[in-house]
Amino acid sequence: MYAYGNGVPQDYSKAAHWYKLAAEQGEAGAQLLLGVLFADGRGVPQDHAKAAKWYHQAATQGDARAQYNLGRKYYTGQGVLQDYAKAANWYKLAAEQGHVLAQSTLGVVYDNGEGILQDYAEAAKWYKLAAAQGDGSAQFNLGVMYYNGDGVSQDYVKAYTWVKLSTAVRYFGSRPTSREKALEQLGLIAELMTPAQIGEAHRRAREWTEAFDRRKP
Repeated sequence: MYAYGNGVPQDYSKAAHWYKLAAEQGEAGAQLLLGVLFADGRGVPQDHAKAAKWYHQAATQGDARAQYNLGRKYYTGQGVLQDYAKAANWYKLAAEQGHVLAQSTLGVVYDNGEGILQDYAEAAKWYKLAAAQGDGSAQFNLGVMYYNGDGVSQDYVKAYTWVKLSTAVRYFGSRPTSREKALEQLGLIAELMTPAQIGEAHRRAREWTEAFDRRKP
């Protein structure tokens, strides 16, 4: 309530106080949110090491958001020693629970071979899962994989479709691809397509968007 200003004046210091009391008793949600406050420096001095500490406690209890955040800490080396292998491990644990940003990021990790053996097929698998949830970054990367035939059978219609979808924000927290980047990639793909194929890609993108919007609560 204090963190969001619901029913009381917003006060991150008081929010941190109550989160800490709950976190010290093992409440995973409080551990995660206390970690977020330390990471952002809201209500407490910014301290990435303490953020990582609380993320770790929540992550070991299976909290997917904490697992993803801890993976980011290991990836960037904020508050912990940089370790791509540990980052990949935490991303995977969160991704397996359906955390969309973890799925998208795990795709990048497999794509680039960071802390894990490079595997285009695995990258495509995780991009597909995140793309289906509306993550723009994953949609763009999946489109590029279909364009190049990396980890998937080369398919220009699918490539065009996913890249076209990638610029929209489909859910809170999504990472859309810049319109300029998408248009440049679409131009490259279109050079290899027939007008009929481009029309088919537009049709698929429209139908995907309509189906996705119907699924939203």
